[in-house]
Amino acid sequence: MEHETAMKPAKGVYYSVGVGPGDPELITLKAIRTLERCPVVAAPQTSSGEMLALSIAKQAADLTGKTILPLHFTMARDKAIQHAAHETAAAQVRQYLDAGQDVAMLNLGDVSVYATALYLAEILKEQGYETRMIPGVTSFCAVAARLNTSLTGIRTPLHILPGGDLDALDEALALPGTKVLMKSGRQMPAVLERLAAHGLLEHSGMVCNCGLPDEMVRPDLSQDAAPVDAGYFATIIVKEEE
Repeated sequence: MEHETAMKPAKGVYYSVGVGPGDPELITLKAIRTLERCPVVAAPQTSSGEMLALSIAKQAADLTGKTILPLHFTMARDKAIQHAAHETAAAQVRQYLDAGQDVAMLNLGDVSVYATALYLAEILKEQGYETRMIPGVTSFCAVAARLNTSLTGIRTPLHILPGGDLDALDEALALPGTKVLMKSGRQMPAVLERLAAHGLLEHSGMVCNCGLPDEMVRPDLSQDAAPVDAGYFATIIVKEEE
């Protein structure tokens, strides 16, 4: 007598979910529906135990009964160390996908801009898993709104730049149009020096921790300079002189 082979459950889907810059009212309805549908919610956790993206999501979506999967990443610049952390996190997610459970990976801002969630998506996609992206409000769009300024005119170029890349900053600041310097906080003194050298301080505004309780707004960096300890989530907008 032949024994029937038990069918394996279909693999779960990995969702990269943008939760916006910090204000829970900026989380999209699509993101909320995705989070409430997925049985597993993965979120970055710092070495101190903080899970900022999760705390934002909890204010907008009902995560009662969900499996919460903390994932640990590194701030090291070494690409091999970064990749090892991404592989480890992907393996943690994979155990739930293999059990047929969908996983929503939280990501601050949007999932297409300097997004940790996409590193995992690339690994999982190569391994044969289905991945989907749920966009979110970008930090620099929220910062522009907080500064009550536009990012572009009808013919204005827009450049999104990593503020910590000091070697490329001088060349970037010479570009025409609006420049957005993201994650500038840890290099703030050097970034301010470069802006001053280019005569751009009076055309620059900054917001740290946009939408969070400890938000800091500096509309004109020539009048109210950013503190040297502005923090990781510091975004500067440099407007072209009109």
